[in-house]
Amino acid sequence: MNVLQKAKNFYTQHQNVLGYSTVSLATVGIEQIFSSVVFQCPCNSASENMLYGLSFLLAPAFILLLIGYMVNAKMWLLLTGKCSQEKHRQSTSGSTCACLCQLLQVTAKVLVAPLTWIAVALLGANYYECAASGSSLAVKYFCKESTTDCQRNLTKMPCDKKLSGEIANGRLTLQTQSQLFGWLLIAAIMTVALISTCFSHCCSTTSYLQLKFWKMYSKTERELFETKAKEHAKNLAERNTECFFEATDPAPFHTPSREDWRKISFLNTCNSQKKYYSMLHKYANTNIYKSNSSWAETKAE
Repeated sequence: MNVLQKAKNFYTQHQNVLGYSTVSLATVGIEQIFSSVVFQCPCNSASENMLYGLSFLLAPAFILLLIGYMVNAKMWLLLTGKCSQEKHRQSTSGSTCACLCQLLQVTAKVLVAPLTWIAVALLGANYYECAASGSSLAVKYFCKESTTDCQRNLTKMPCDKKLSGEIANGRLTLQTQSQLFGWLLIAAIMTVALISTCFSHCCSTTSYLQLKFWKMYSKTERELFETKAKEHAKNLAERNTECFFEATDPAPFHTPSREDWRKISFLNTCNSQKKYYSMLHKYANTNIYKSNSSWAETKAE
């Protein structure tokens, strides 16, 4: 039990890091499968080599980006109802800025898989070698005499290791360039991540421990909300089903109104000037105040 509890605590404390690591490892595994099984440079013409290499380097990254947006719940929280006329009338510059900030945070999380794909692909060098062998820059660098044979051999070089020796170790040079770009990309990603994290913590109006508590509360509230929502939906479905099959009048059953759902669907930012850790927290407290006010008015009458 102690081991399981420690494992659970470790997962809770490092949930984000473990999640990003899992996504990165899965992306690395998929890239290795594509590189060794699926990818075959055509080596027919310069244009085909460049198009084929760039397609395998960038297209999967773009697809992973789209999938990341699709499976991110906060993305749909940002977008749902934004194009309606009611939302358009209620929108302000402050809410627009808040949405943009949230969109940047979502994008930063979604970019983990695409950037991992590009970095690993560059370190593997297969895609870059195929694409670069068809570029005009490679022709100018390796075929300075502009011979037709050199250009033809350069195009076929990714498929024939022997041709590399005839073009001044061209294959080794392209692989070196690709791996260099890969490490530079990784270094740039880590630097931007560190700087952005430090900047966000420095500009935060809340303390470190309060932010930590806020994350704990948000995770617990989300789990409880999903459990309660499933239970509520089940009870409502059972009531409606019984009314249909048994031909009885429906029993009174309270369910949140459209306005209630709208109130808890807004974005929430935690800072020292606000005492609510979520919109559900705010909804619960403001409803208590309204209930107390209504009760006091009724009693006075």
